[in-house]
Amino acid sequence: MTGITWMALVLGGFVAALMVLATFGRQRWTEATQALLGQLEAARLSAPRLPYNAREIEGLPAPVQRYFRAVLKDGQRMVTGVTVRHTGTFNVTGLGSRATWMPFTSEQRVLTRRPGFVWNARMTLVPGIAIYVHDAYVAGVGTLHPAVMGLFSLTHQHGSGDIARGELMRYMMEAVWYPTALLPSQGTTWVAVDAVSADATMVDGDISMTMRFTFDAAGLIETVAAAARGALVGGKVVMMPWEGRLSNYQERAGMRVPLTGEAAWLAPGGRKPYFRGSIVSAAYEFSR
Repeated sequence: MTGITWMALVLGGFVAALMVLATFGRQRWTEATQALLGQLEAARLSAPRLPYNAREIEGLPAPVQRYFRAVLKDGQRMVTGVTVRHTGTFNVTGLGSRATWMPFTSEQRVLTRRPGFVWNARMTLVPGIAIYVHDAYVAGVGTLHPAVMGLFSLTHQHGSGDIARGELMRYMMEAVWYPTALLPSQGTTWVAVDAVSADATMVDGDISMTMRFTFDAAGLIETVAAAARGALVGGKVVMMPWEGRLSNYQERAGMRVPLTGEAAWLAPGGRKPYFRGSIVSAAYEFSR
């Protein structure tokens, strides 16, 4: 048997083993995703039946009133859930000096009562090897778990402390996709800041979260910011300012929602974007 034949056999065996490992990892990741989704559904609370009435925004800060007039119509039913599919790029170097952007696809399941979501993303590292990511907020518990081939964890944060607070921040920023969740009747309180911004507060269990929303000339939410969110730096969680930017508003299910978003750390050395994504599809569920 020639050296070339031996090399071909070894290479073929390696590829076969890699395919088996990839299949096993994908199956395990799917099972973990289903478990998270089951926990999310188990935490669901009954939804309000009354539709949106514009009278409820009377007395809110002026930019907040303009926002709801721009994105909702009287009689809009309350969003109870949504399944969103995205495409985009993720900076895998985080706060590094040079950004390395990797394309991803993802599906996200969101419930508005009790607030929570499960984000399931896939990034191709090299052909045949993928990085899977769970980012979730379920029943007051946050999760961040990226794993190569769904088997080899890069980190696994899970709990009710800073990780949960950070995931609720993500839920609040993304509430622009399901804007009825930002209404006072759904538990969000608003406090005026100035002519173009206001602070919103959500409470879920023991967690109370306040974030600053800034509105553009059309009354639409342009940025959502937090004074401190936990960033993973060198394997440790470091608190730093964080911001989400939203754009490309279009009508979906009778509501105006942004289809493009970017998230960034406001680091001492400057703004560091790490997520840029667009909504491919959004399937909404409403109160009856």
